Amino acid sequence: MLKNLTLDKVIKSVIGAAGLLLVGIIVYNYSNLIAYALIAMLLSYMLDPIVNRLQAAGMNRTIGTTLTLATLILVIVWGSTSVIPIVANQMASLARQLDIENLRFIAEQIEVSIINTFEFIPEGFLRDNISVMSDNLFNVGQISDIVSDVIGIFTNLFAAFLVIPFATFFFLKDGHKIRRDLLKLVPNKYFETILSLVDKIETRLGIYFRSVFVQCTIVGVVSWLALSMAGLSNSTSVGIAIGLANSIPYFGPLIGYVLSILISIIETGDFSLVIPCIIAVLFAQIIDNVILQPLIFSKSADMHPVAILFIILIGAQTAGIIGMLVAIPIATIIKISIRQIHWSFNNYRIFRLDQNQPIQEAQTSQKETE
Repeated sequence: MLKNLTLDKVIKSVIGAAGLLLVGIIVYNYSNLIAYALIAMLLSYMLDPIVNRLQAAGMNRTIGTTLTLATLILVIVWGSTSVIPIVANQMASLARQLDIENLRFIAEQIEVSIINTFEFIPEGFLRDNISVMSDNLFNVGQISDIVSDVIGIFTNLFAAFLVIPFATFFFLKDGHKIRRDLLKLVPNKYFETILSLVDKIETRLGIYFRSVFVQCTIVGVVSWLALSMAGLSNSTSVGIAIGLANSIPYFGPLIGYVLSILISIIETGDFSLVIPCIIAVLFAQIIDNVILQPLIFSKSADMHPVAILFIILIGAQTAGIIGMLVAIPIATIIKISIRQIHWSFNNYRIFRLDQNQPIQEAQTSQKETE
């Protein structure tokens, strides 16, 4: 093994290690900028088909990118001026109902119902814990920390509104050029494999994110309408929350049920809206499972349901809610990479250990790995 060790290989190894260390330092110190870049890439994946169609119709790509991004910004501005004030008013109204006496009363109502049904919770358990929780939440000494956190959030949002549209524009406009320039750094003998791998990952992730966006939007709108018909005052904010939660397979619907039940109890102080809210969320989930899943989401993940369940659980244990959200995309990248590398090992001698054998091009067409 030492015979094969040359100065050229040592230099390349040192440069590679230094490059990985530099990337690690950048990711650690500039995590916010990395997050903005990832969000911009996600938006470019979702908007790229629209820009491609405009370009195919004869429109200049720069103009098509500008028009698409301007439309998205106008939709966001409309939502900020129309939907967000409604949600803010509902959240403010809900916050006014979350006084300690009201919470204690609701806890007592729930406690009585559970004790009468199951008889395994000691009397006063929920009421006493609500008091302890409220003391911790409204500790005066923590107010300054909360204010600092809020200021930090608004600072990050302001930076995000500046950076993300700018980065998205260039990812959409010059995405193919950026990818081509990066692929020039790949050695020739690995070029075809890496090119095919990148293409498959981009295609699969684009399908996945667009499917999730359409699915969550429809589920959120249906939940909002159904909860409004059920009589829930905070139906808009709850519907948006259910739509966002629906991006998490299996656990998203559960979050929707729990949230709608809790909000209905806080609004009324009793259980009168619990059953109507459950029926409303159930209606949205039936539409999701019967119509949306087969038509929109059937091929976006390309994984067995049991595998998806365990992947979500691993993501939850690793990074909480964020881990649950990114678990499926990361697993998709790993799965496609393993398939592509395995195919390359079987079809290109360049990847085999015996480097004395002549380089042989693949004799068979590559199997579909999606």
